Amino acid sequence: MARTWTCAGLRWSADGPALAWDGGRRSALTRGKRVAFAVAAGDGRRCVGARGHPCPVRAGVPARSTGARCEECARLDRAHSVAADTLADDPRPYHVYLAWFGPGLAKVGITAVERGPARLLEQGAVCFSWLGAGPLMAARRAEELLRAALGVPDRIPYAQKRVVRSALPGEEAGRAAELAELHARAVALGGWPEALAPRPFRPVDHVGVFGLADLPAAVGEVSALVAGGAVGGELVAAAGPDLHLATERGVVVLDTRLMTGWPLLPAGGSGGPAVPVREFPRATGMQDGLF
Repeated sequence: MARTWTCAGLRWSADGPALAWDGGRRSALTRGKRVAFAVAAGDGRRCVGARGHPCPVRAGVPARSTGARCEECARLDRAHSVAADTLADDPRPYHVYLAWFGPGLAKVGITAVERGPARLLEQGAVCFSWLGAGPLMAARRAEELLRAALGVPDRIPYAQKRVVRSALPGEEAGRAAELAELHARAVALGGWPEALAPRPFRPVDHVGVFGLADLPAAVGEVSALVAGGAVGGELVAAAGPDLHLATERGVVVLDTRLMTGWPLLPAGGSGGPAVPVREFPRATGMQDGLF
């Protein structure tokens, strides 16, 4: 019986994106590379555990879940999470940032200074700028201030990010324009936390890193993997957790978070059983399965 691999998700570094596998192995993802795998017809998708520990009961998880954790492991994973406001005493300095994903899609967020731009790459931010730096609670107050005063959200659904990636302004200045306006409005607000040191507007553009220049419009996205199914295509872009794969029916987006928890096998050809694909509204003639 062929050995199966368990994916631990997509990882971003200075060298670019790579798929991480249990056991520490990584597979670098370069544009033009063929990405192909089959889902083993075994006992289904299993919980990936929490904070480096396996799920004690190997609980089953839904195919459409992007977290791939059972309820108990999800609770444990968030028990020490900055996002869940459970680390109020974290002594590390934090950046407050503004990120832009496409026209009308900007958000505010925070990330540990020591992580650099990793969080922005993981989110698929097309461009971003630091706004300030300081203690965690000061960064949190600034984040809340911007949400309330400027109406800037702290989350944008990936479904919205995917649709606009092929229709971005062609020039960096155009992509940074909305952020420049938000940054100016943000630093002019009253009530800015004294402990937060402001940062000048210096946009960082990720179009080249992600491969989004001249990206063909995607016709749909894989909505779930299934036991016995297969995925295959040429990598044309990678942004956040998403792989944009060129297939015989057009570009399809694969959220690599859907891969975690499944036993996977290498696959060679482009044929094979279908996986569920959600058609994007502007696409026509899309069938229910690909690959």
